[in-house]
Order: sequence, then C-alpha cells, then structure tokens
Amino acid sequence: MGETRVLETGWTVETPDFNGLRERLIAMTALDHEGLRTGLRPKFDLLPLPDCEARLAALTARVHHDLEVLLYPKDQWVIPRAAPSGEHLYDVVIVGGGQCGLSVGHGLLQEKVGNFLILDRAPKGREGPWITYSRMWTLRSPKHVGGPELGMPSLAGRSWFEAVYGEEGWEALDKWPRQLWHAYLEWFRAALSLPVRNEADAAGFEDENGLVRVRLADGDSVLARKVVLATGIEGMGDWYVPDFVRQNLPVSAYTLCTDDVDSLDWSGRDIAVLGAGATAWDRAADLLELGAGAVTLFMRRKQVLSSNAFRYLEKSGYLRHFASMTDEEKWRWIQTIFTYGQPPTQDGVDRCAAFDAFALHPGATWTGARMIGDKVEITASDGTVHLFDHVFIGCGFSIDAHNRPELRPFAGNILLWKDVYQPPEGLPDTWLITYPYLTRDLRFREKVEGQTPVLNNIYCFNYGATVTNAHSGASLSGLRYGLPPLIHGLTHALWMEDEPVHFEITRDWDAVDTDPAVLDSHTWRPAADRGFGT
Repeated sequence: MGETRVLETGWTVETPDFNGLRERLIAMTALDHEGLRTGLRPKFDLLPLPDCEARLAALTARVHHDLEVLLYPKDQWVIPRAAPSGEHLYDVVIVGGGQCGLSVGHGLLQEKVGNFLILDRAPKGREGPWITYSRMWTLRSPKHVGGPELGMPSLAGRSWFEAVYGEEGWEALDKWPRQLWHAYLEWFRAALSLPVRNEADAAGFEDENGLVRVRLADGDSVLARKVVLATGIEGMGDWYVPDFVRQNLPVSAYTLCTDDVDSLDWSGRDIAVLGAGATAWDRAADLLELGAGAVTLFMRRKQVLSSNAFRYLEKSGYLRHFASMTDEEKWRWIQTIFTYGQPPTQDGVDRCAAFDAFALHPGATWTGARMIGDKVEITASDGTVHLFDHVFIGCGFSIDAHNRPELRPFAGNILLWKDVYQPPEGLPDTWLITYPYLTRDLRFREKVEGQTPVLNNIYCFNYGATVTNAHSGASLSGLRYGLPPLIHGLTHALWMEDEPVHFEITRDWDAVDTDPAVLDSHTWRPAADRGFGT
C-alpha cells in the first residue's frame, strides 16, 4: 500500500500501490489457454494507457478529497458498546465481500458508521464469480449501469475505466469485460480502505443476549449487533441439481456450470449441459473452445428467448418504487417478469454456434440419469435417450434456507411469501412463493415470534430479497435503489437502540459554543448600580 491518511472524519484511508498495474490488467484480460482455443474471440482489444498508474493514483486522491467534501454529518455517532466477554463488538458484520457486500460497507461509511467488518470465504482477490467460475466474456448489463458508487462520481466504474483506458477507451467499450469489473471492485475496496477479512467462511449464527455470534468454519467467531447477508445469487439456497442426478450418478459424473473448474479437462469428451440460462451457454461455449468433442445443450423451452423485459425495467420508477407497492402489485410484476425469463447473451449464443460440434436440444428437460459402464445415460422428457462422457448442470438455484448450513438451524422459522400471500388465479408460481417475506428494510421475519430471536438482527441482501425488493439482492442493475432501504434499516435500528442515551446526552449538553463573558461591561443595569446617583 502507499500513503496512509486520516481524513477529518477520523476515517483512515490508504492509497493503493499501483506499481505494475498495467501489466497485471493486460494479463488479467488475456484468454486462458489462448494457444489452445478455437472459435470466436472477445471483441475487447484495448490496452491500459502507459500512464494508467499515475492516472488511477490521481483518481484515488480525488475519491479521498470527495469524501472530505461530503463531510457533513461529520461524526461517528454509534455509541461504542462493550461485549460482556470483553471481545470486540461490531455494530455490523457483512457476510460476503463481493460487489454487494462492498457496497453495503460504502453505504455504512457514508452514514458515518465505521465499526463494521466484511467477511468473505474466498482468498483475497478471488471474491465473487468474475474470475472464478464465470465463463462469460462480459457483464450482461450495459456499460453505463452502476451502483456501488452511491452518488460519488469519482468512485463510479466509468471513472475507473477512463483513468485506466482513457475517455476514448470508454467510448469504444461495448460492455465491461468481467475481469476488469473485478479489477474495478478491487480498487473500490482499496480506495475506501474497507475492512475485509478474507478466508472467513460464516458457518452459523447464534443469538447471544440480543447480539449475533457469527461462527466461522475455522472455529473462530466474531460478535455483532447486526448481520447482513450479502451472499449472492445462491445465498438463500444452493445451486440446483435434480434429485435423480444426485441419487443415480456418482459426483465424478457431473459438474455444476458454476463450479470453478477448467474446461480443458474435458477436451475430446462428449458433454451434455442441462439448462439454458446464460451461465449454461457460457460454460458450453468454453467447453467447445477448449476442445470438447461435442456439446449438447438441453433446454425446457421450445425456442431460445430473444427478448429481455428486464432491460425495460432499468428505470428509476420501477427500481425505486417496487418495494413500496402492495403485495398484490409486487406479485403481478415479479411473476410476470419471471414467466418471461431472460435470454442468454448474444456472445454466448454466437460462441456456441461457431462450432459444428454444438447441438441444441430444445423442448426437452431430463427425466432420468444412470451410469452405463463409464458413460452417463440421459433420458429426456421427449422420450429420447442419449449417452455422454460427462454432464454439466446449469439449472439455476433453489430458494430454501434448509440448503444453507449457516441458516439451517432456524430455516423453518423464516417467514416466506407462501405464509402470508395467496397468489391470484392465473398467476401461480411455486418457486417465487418460497422467497422470504422480508421487512421493508430487508430484515428477516419470524413465523413464530420469539422462537428464533437471532433473525431479528439478520438482514437479507442476497437474491432472496428479489420478491420483496425487486432486483437488488444480487444484481448490479438494482443496487443503487436496493441498498438505501437496507442502510436506512440498519442505521435506524442502531439509532433506536441507543436513542435514550443520545437523548440524555443532548438534554444535559453543556459544551460551550458561545462565551458571553465579553458582554459583562455592556449589560444594562439600573442607574444607581452604574454609579450615576439619583
């Protein structure tokens, strides 16, 4: 790290060390196994500017200046509390250090709440999907979509990109390469000096006299007043694998499309992919480009979707006001949108279509799977039977807290939409109805009040927030509007718990702002007192 500074707020920031940045970014955006790949190539061919290190250092200095410009209110205001055990008590612990977790940290700092910790189970530099399991070329959102910056232009992705690649580079950019979005988030974390503890896997939450004990997988723990789950798209369940696959196939015979594996390992093999979401298409393309003998993609729909209604909904009216609609209005919107679904990216389709060895099997899901020798036999819903060397599963994710080890002990008492809402005739959905029914500020509710008090201090900012709060729990497009209700809820709870103390301090306030002593000789008194006689 570079220079360390203490801002007027008392917030300590460190200027990142940008030495070698240009070379790191060039290496980061290079295709893995480039010499072995066939097929199409990403369209991104920009190089970082020769002076990008100095430009990014200047941008970071501007961020720190902007933090001081946005000083008011200045003071950290949450009254420090001591844990009965004497250990440090965090006001907030954020589970997940990806784009949403970092954004929550930024939001807390803007509200002058600095006693928080971000936990991420991955090693430093491996957070999120961008450089792990993701095989897409670019983000799926248009390049102008932002959110983590929360109104600070100097922290915006565009500002970072223009510092590194120049204004002309931004104009030439189509969509963000996923690796560069990861690089931006790394800078974002460093520029704000966000407190992230890596290789810290949250394994459980326990109520401890109104506080939350966050148990870690390594046996350690931290204590918090409030906990935020910023655990991504699978954070309220798990990646979905059909039961008949789990029951009938050894784990060596199938792989999740979201597993962080090297597609080169299946070179020359005959592969099946179940699922037609963007991640399934991206994995199929990556397998083909790295030499798979053949790839067949099975999809339930009879044709590939071509229209994406989500693009229309990237409007402030919908994103800001969805959460304020009635349950009936929310359900009408969400159920309709998810019935439409989202198409794969054009890149994903084009990459697969470049190979004669690619086959699309529409209108057919799988109904059975078994091993025949060292082959996987798949029976499809259209009655066809196929043999493959290996299968990949890209069926999305479940919403079921019982599938999360850290949530399982109290999963049965999490209030769900199905517990409070009956969908109208014609708008059923057995999946969306399983989402948690959250408060306006994204806190869990109990089915039976008082049975699992720990839930009262846990907030859901993963994909489980979707039905309550629109697309803000694990997606970039709703982050700008999904985050403020959460920050409001956290800070409101912290304020109200300390409100009596704040009131007493205010009532008894006696710090001197103005000293009237200089007016003693100017204060009116009766004439006799002033020595003028009668």
